[in-house]
Amino acid sequence: MWGANFLPNIGEEVAMVLFGIGFANLLFQKNLIKKIIGFNIMDAAIYLFLAEKGYIVGRLAPIIVDGVQEVERYINPIPSGLVLTGIVVSVSVTALMLSLTIRLYQRYHTLDLDEISALLRKEGK
Repeated sequence: MWGANFLPNIGEEVAMVLFGIGFANLLFQKNLIKKIIGFNIMDAAIYLFLAEKGYIVGRLAPIIVDGVQEVERYINPIPSGLVLTGIVVSVSVTALMLSLTIRLYQRYHTLDLDEISALLRKEGK
């Protein structure tokens, strides 16, 4: 039923499912807050995927201890750095999206994207 690589790659598979859930939420929801939540689910899926790809069983964090400098003993620090940088950027982007959503709500008194579009078309005429 399941392939031989299903369980060893469960983290990547969960990340793909989460990304699909976030993407569907981003596409099909009309409420702006729900769209932001979908965007954050997609972010979390990408971070999980990068963390899973960067981890190697049996290896240590790239901090030299006991004078051992062989590359085979340590994991690659690049995926971890990308995840940390992405989290910082994601928090800033989420804060900006939420602040713009608050401004839209104050002006149009709705969070429904279709209603905001209709109100914008009315204002343009």
